[in-house]
Amino acid sequence: MMETGMQTVHKVRSVRPVGTRAVLAELDGMQDVLALQSLLAASPLPGQLDVLAAAETVMVVAESAAAARAIGSRLLELELAGPVETDSALVVIDTVYDGEDLAEVAGLTGLGVDGVIAAHTGQLWTVAFAGFAPGFGYMVSENQLLEVPRRSTPRTAVPAGSVALAGNYSAVYPRRSPGGWQLIGRTAARMWDLDRPQPALVRPGDRVQYRAVRELVDVSPAAAPAAAAEPATGIRIVAPGALSLIQDLGRRGHGGLGVSAAGALDRASIRRANRLVGNKASAAAIETVNGGLTIQAVGDQVIAVAGAPSSLTITPPSGLAENDDDGGPAGQPRTVPMAAPFALLDGETLTVGAPEAGFRSYLAVRGGADLPAVLGSRSTDTLSGIGPAPLAAGQLLAVGQDTESTAVGSPELQPDFPEPGSVTVLDIVPGPRDDWFDLSELESLCSQEWEATPQSNRVGMRLAGEPLQRSRDGELPSEGTMAGAIQIPPAGLPVLFLADHPITGGYPVIGVVIDEHLDRAAQVPIGGSIRFRVSPALGTKEVSK
Repeated sequence: MMETGMQTVHKVRSVRPVGTRAVLAELDGMQDVLALQSLLAASPLPGQLDVLAAAETVMVVAESAAAARAIGSRLLELELAGPVETDSALVVIDTVYDGEDLAEVAGLTGLGVDGVIAAHTGQLWTVAFAGFAPGFGYMVSENQLLEVPRRSTPRTAVPAGSVALAGNYSAVYPRRSPGGWQLIGRTAARMWDLDRPQPALVRPGDRVQYRAVRELVDVSPAAAPAAAAEPATGIRIVAPGALSLIQDLGRRGHGGLGVSAAGALDRASIRRANRLVGNKASAAAIETVNGGLTIQAVGDQVIAVAGAPSSLTITPPSGLAENDDDGGPAGQPRTVPMAAPFALLDGETLTVGAPEAGFRSYLAVRGGADLPAVLGSRSTDTLSGIGPAPLAAGQLLAVGQDTESTAVGSPELQPDFPEPGSVTVLDIVPGPRDDWFDLSELESLCSQEWEATPQSNRVGMRLAGEPLQRSRDGELPSEGTMAGAIQIPPAGLPVLFLADHPITGGYPVIGVVIDEHLDRAAQVPIGGSIRFRVSPALGTKEVSK
């Protein structure tokens, strides 16, 4: 901050790059975080895609590397006069104070049970930022009376509606999930409801008043609509394989609600599959892992499969041979090539074999998979549960009209995919928290081969190797994160975040995989090897410090 006459002007303290397409603004306190967050919401900077506020930082995601650099420079020039006034109303949350940790919080604070309830209900809370799960708002208090540590051992399941404290924050768990916060009560308030125009009950900048009640009025959700009639044509899932999901290019711009972008992990492959059948790039397709997917055409369809190279086998409808009278070899299976459009006629089945290389394949049908969009996308977010459920045997997917060409595309060449026994090299930008590690640890990150463990999924790849050691004690306040971030938990084994990652995280990020290499990371199979390399194109390590 700086003094100008009698007025104190607050400014961004420093800006750090987060990979190539985001920057992290460091600020002097929560009031500055709220001020910058509201300023960027009211007047977005050119190229700004998303804003992720946290305890002491604001991360801005940009549409390109050039836009990220420009945003970083502009952030340093902004003057923060205070949070921009909004028309958001006061949100009142009725709470029954009977939480499992209420007595412990009473002892930790020295307030007693009645004093904890009085302190919790006797002040206004401000939603500073969202994270952890959609609808989970980190609310800051007006005083320090209820500052308590997290539980030493997190619970494996916290009930939905639990009202909790941790540090100087209060929050309500929107859904049943693991958690380490201190539980002091419960509410029937629906913190996240996709049937509302604004799904999140509380959003950053909102004020919240907790109100003590003796019992809760449970407002049950509206009755589920009647099941829609099964479409006349489409593709039926005969076998989903290990895991098959509906994906598109994701839902950006909802980080303030605690919602990640999700979307296809290998964006180039889903674009290629859609292009081959004449679809828009944003059309929904099937992302399938490690082969085994079998579909059947209901009505004639045009299909293309891109991504991990696999055998594609078409089998005619059963009984065709018996009904064939021309004396020819009817009913024989045939194969079709990857990365080329082909017809799948009514009743025929297509089976995607195990990949010869890579891990994920993308099956597009002309017109796209027609399912309801959630926050502008049909993609499945496995962390938050937003979007369609994983595909199941017997399910019939309707075909939409997401085409942009009257013709299909020509066969295309695909890039190389990770072969068994090979090592995939991923370029990284160090930071934003590489200063939590000695230089030798960054060298260790980049000098060894890391193995993708079976615990890896769309949230993140958990890597096995020689653990890294931090040079600092304590924990990092939660801050925004993104796909490609390499978090280092206390045990020292990296987690490489992928598309379904949590919006905020509290472990230091030693480096971020460049955006152009995220498609490569998506194709590393379980048991595959990764080597990180500081990007040869890296310029200055920090925008400013």
